[in-house]
Amino acid sequence: MKKAIIYIFSLTLICFVSSCDKGFDELNINKTAATSVNPVFILNNAAINASVPAQIVQYEMGIVQQMVSPNSGVLTGANFNQDNRDATSPTWQRYYRSVIRNTVEVINATKANAARANLYQMARILQAYSFMILTDTYGDIPYSEAGAGYISQVISPKYDTQQAVYAGIIKELGEATTALDVTKTIETADVLYGGDVAKWKKFGNSILLRAGMRLSKVDAAQAQQVVAKAIAGGLITSNADNAFIKHDANYTNGIGQMLNSTEAANFYMGAPFLDYLQKTNDPRVKSIAVRYVGAASGPEQTAARASTDPTVQIGMPFGYDNNSISGPFKAAGLKSFYDYTQVDRTRLAKNTAPMFFVTSAQTQLLLAEAAQRGWTTGAVADYFNAGIKAHMEQLATVDANSAVAVAAIDTYLKANPLVTATALEQINTQYWVASFMNGPEAFANFRRSGFPVLKPNPFPGKGIKGTFIRRLTYPNSEISVNSTNVKEAISRMGADDLDTKVWWDK
Repeated sequence: MKKAIIYIFSLTLICFVSSCDKGFDELNINKTAATSVNPVFILNNAAINASVPAQIVQYEMGIVQQMVSPNSGVLTGANFNQDNRDATSPTWQRYYRSVIRNTVEVINATKANAARANLYQMARILQAYSFMILTDTYGDIPYSEAGAGYISQVISPKYDTQQAVYAGIIKELGEATTALDVTKTIETADVLYGGDVAKWKKFGNSILLRAGMRLSKVDAAQAQQVVAKAIAGGLITSNADNAFIKHDANYTNGIGQMLNSTEAANFYMGAPFLDYLQKTNDPRVKSIAVRYVGAASGPEQTAARASTDPTVQIGMPFGYDNNSISGPFKAAGLKSFYDYTQVDRTRLAKNTAPMFFVTSAQTQLLLAEAAQRGWTTGAVADYFNAGIKAHMEQLATVDANSAVAVAAIDTYLKANPLVTATALEQINTQYWVASFMNGPEAFANFRRSGFPVLKPNPFPGKGIKGTFIRRLTYPNSEISVNSTNVKEAISRMGADDLDTKVWWDK
């Protein structure tokens, strides 16, 4: 009897366990969790993160003397011509971790999928754009093995020479823009252009034009060939085709976020930049600048003190810290350094301001230079005027209160015509203005063209041997985890400091 009871109990237990086990796998699956991600959303993540980090104000915009802070500590950078690796690293980290990683994933997921052919080409274009920023900023960089950690477990990628990186960028842009096909799937979820193939082609070719012009001093013959190919493919020639990232309360503009919070009272428009605009009676001063007249401190920078009147704007000079700046501001009749002019953080530097990658204004000005060099047809002055006009009109797309009146544009163009003898200087100085808030591009074109003509920052405690910073230094984290490849790049390129020139900077 006892054995029979045990047998019955055991049989019941087996049945119960068997019943519980049935459907066990299904019970442990989260039926609401995504099992795959549409690669267009991964590309969108890359595009959003291509919006440059705030630290470009500290270095790139400071090097070209558009913005300056008199403060040291975490704000040390181009203001003192010193190396601050906490501020030189964000572009590297942002682009490799959040842009290249994602574009590589999209390319890997779509390269063999004919149904996503356009997405594949779009990812190649955005990736080429991003690598261009990285190599222009740092010199030799991981390129051929970059972003391969998740796909092929390359955790210590080799560094390619900048010349090799540029060869790859030019190849990728040429192939990808040509291969985009309006008859293939249109990627309507794309945040840049809604999958518009024609606009993506213009974007790719405009980057290619930029790449070609970068080679103007190091290889003029190749530069001319690349420029010709880009022009033949079709370029961004209207603000409607500008490549930019929109920002909102969830995805804020990094520069705007910084200038509207922790560093609201610490950055000012550089005197060289503002002086140039004022000297030519440029109507853009009223669109981008604000001065909190009589402010003796940050808290006194109130709306009641805010003036956008171009005649009262005063740019901060370079070469001073927050103690020695007292001499210049007293001499100028100002209450304190808080009384200097700033970029208007309620308009151009607001949290929701768009971040422009490539614009009609920049493209027209590059065409003006190409025409001046005899590399393309068309009147140099026409391209020059079109570039200035496009940038002035672009300001209205940032904020309606920054719009420049049509009459003011016409007046400016008539008063500031292109002069053949100084054409290259005028064109590239206007490129400097048209690239305001796009620090990496302003910095790159300044080194490439030699314009605008700026006086070196005279700060007495500078940490550079030359007159201007020529590149940014590698992150300490990269030196720590990929030291062998970093050392090889340094041995080939030159010292990992602010003086070493990138390949095309002759």
